[in-house]
Amino acid sequence: MSTTTPGIDTGAVRDRVELSIGGMTCASCAARIEKKLNRLDGVEATVNFATERARVDFGPEVSVADLIATVERTGYTAELPTPPAPAATEPTPEAAPAVEVDPLRERLLVSAALSVPVVLLSMIPALQFDNWQWLAFALTGPVVVHGGLPFHRAAWTNLKHGAATMDTLVSLGTLAAFGWSVWALFLGHAGMTGMRHEFALTVGNSNASSTLYLETAAGVTTLILLGRWLESRSKRRAGAALHALLDLGAKDVAVLEHGREVRLPVSQLAVGMRFVVRPGEKIATDGTVVEGASAVDASMLTGESVPAEVTVGDAVTGATVNAGGRLVVEATRIGADTQLARMAKLVEEAQNGKAAAQRLADRISAVFVPVVILIALGTLVAWLLVSSSLTDAFTAAVAVLIIACPCALGLATPTALMVGTGRGAQLGILIKGPEVLETTRTVDTIVLDKTGTVTTGRMALTAVHTVDGVSEAEALRLAGALEHASEHPIAAAIAAAAAERVGELPGVEGFENIPGHGVQGVVDGHAVVAGREALLADWAQHLPPVLAEAKAAAEAAGRTAVAVGWDGAARAVLVVADTVKPTSAEAIRELRALGLRPVLLTGDNRTVAEAVAAEVGIEPADVIAEVLPEDKVETVRRLQAEGRSVAMVGDGVNDAAALAQADLGLAMGTGTDAAIEAGDLTLVRGDLRSAADAIRLSRRTLATIKGNLFWAFAYNVAAIPLAAAGLLNPVVAGATMAFSSVFVVTNSLRLRRFAAS
Repeated sequence: MSTTTPGIDTGAVRDRVELSIGGMTCASCAARIEKKLNRLDGVEATVNFATERARVDFGPEVSVADLIATVERTGYTAELPTPPAPAATEPTPEAAPAVEVDPLRERLLVSAALSVPVVLLSMIPALQFDNWQWLAFALTGPVVVHGGLPFHRAAWTNLKHGAATMDTLVSLGTLAAFGWSVWALFLGHAGMTGMRHEFALTVGNSNASSTLYLETAAGVTTLILLGRWLESRSKRRAGAALHALLDLGAKDVAVLEHGREVRLPVSQLAVGMRFVVRPGEKIATDGTVVEGASAVDASMLTGESVPAEVTVGDAVTGATVNAGGRLVVEATRIGADTQLARMAKLVEEAQNGKAAAQRLADRISAVFVPVVILIALGTLVAWLLVSSSLTDAFTAAVAVLIIACPCALGLATPTALMVGTGRGAQLGILIKGPEVLETTRTVDTIVLDKTGTVTTGRMALTAVHTVDGVSEAEALRLAGALEHASEHPIAAAIAAAAAERVGELPGVEGFENIPGHGVQGVVDGHAVVAGREALLADWAQHLPPVLAEAKAAAEAAGRTAVAVGWDGAARAVLVVADTVKPTSAEAIRELRALGLRPVLLTGDNRTVAEAVAAEVGIEPADVIAEVLPEDKVETVRRLQAEGRSVAMVGDGVNDAAALAQADLGLAMGTGTDAAIEAGDLTLVRGDLRSAADAIRLSRRTLATIKGNLFWAFAYNVAAIPLAAAGLLNPVVAGATMAFSSVFVVTNSLRLRRFAAS
């Protein structure tokens, strides 16, 4: 797909294209492709390793075919992404798993099943029977060839383009270990019946030709495959936020044709068509109400906690829910022009704008790998010159490769991540991947969506004010019974509170809903009216001073006041509000203790927002209210432009783009799938305190990963001189490498003791 964008330098029209890139195995691959593309005249390219996409702006000097050819010459594949299928032809959820294939998982499972007996036979002499080595050889071959094929293929590609990555060292180490074993089995003495695997500390002719490194070849391949599989799982979720957004929309719609309702797929809607929306149904697309009146719940898109009253002439948004009466809507925007589609585009742009995280191991191995290869070659030449023994020289060189093989490097991130995320899951915290952790160190500002994050997101009765002589129970009984007959969310909150406090509610006679004003009916012989003050005034029921003051105070605090009157007089005011979660104030204190500055962001009015902020301990200067979904993204960008590192906590679709734009996105698990998929961390419990726990756990996990990487390299760096000097037999080198892996795993297991605040 391609679009046109203004040229940055000349103002001329430029083309923009997104390419799907295949064959990348690490962040350095993305950097290499980006470098090659940007060398073309008039090209500005950004390659995202996580989403496997390249976004390219280019002028008339270059064609899409040139871009694809450049990527292919670099050693990777490129193609235009397949457009999404129409809703009517999308596969059913039941069919989707049948077509999903995970070849990496298959390689991992096969390699693990074959590697375990090889390692046990090679490392435990008591298990070695006559001709055990041939069984180990037979099991190791498929692991090295089939399981290690992605590493060997990537290493060959890198070699052809003069580059070296961790794939190069993995391929060299495993092939050298396996190749030496093949030589020892077929041309040496390792294949003799009764051969036993013995350890020796130094290089020596007596045991060189009978030494096998099968456990190293099989074990390294399997462990690195494990790390790659864990990484690929998080990458596959990269586009899920967009799917979650689009899935919010209605799938079909009742279109009015010549006075009759006809069910059609939403994709067949056209501007100007009129369609029916019944209570509880989603509005199919953006439009204008031409018949009826209702309350529309737009909280999933706008963050507004109170459903909006709509009537003829009012605009409505696709994917919002009709919470009241029957509506007839005329479509004004369809497809990519709708607010939902624009929000999906915002999420896509925010995700593409994030630079792919550069793996610390890849950064270091960019220097480490070629240095190790040079040391191994230098060791081979030096031993040949000094001892003239090819066996000794090759043994020492292989020892260097094996001691430097990044087994512990491959374990450093996934083991800490597995333990950290496992412990997080027990605490209701889901961490998407290691690329998330780096940011938790640097964030200094945390933006909190109000509705559903700091507050419950549900309307609840907070206060009952009555005139003298009227009890709270009587007011709730009459008002609750009347509101129970209404489908409005505010009415539902009053009815639920009344049923809880006074028990079973009486029936209603002559119930009537006055759209936008309130309800009226007869309860136990009393003519009851509930709703706006103007509705009661129409019945000459004016609020006495005590109730007028209570109503004014409630509205000043950002709450909704419902006036109630019966038998010809106003007798009560019921206050309804989106209540603050009981743990939110404590959560704000914990976030401040972590060095974060909390900012409250909401689509509600400023009065409501400041009242909530005061209750939880956020300064008025840090309240940003009355913002649209697009404004939330701009707010995050503005804070980032001020030099802040921004974390964002939210739960609604309106938060999804801002979560993706933020340096760190924390999605409340009680919210929408779109928000959860766009976030970097998911807080399953819906408790804001878990945001502080998530950041602490992420920081602890990151520190563990960095410690693991340090010790993984420290073992290698300390042992390489010993291996080059011939003081480490390759078997001992393999054992040392294995010990470094055990240390890394043990260090990671300490995360199991992490405790929530």
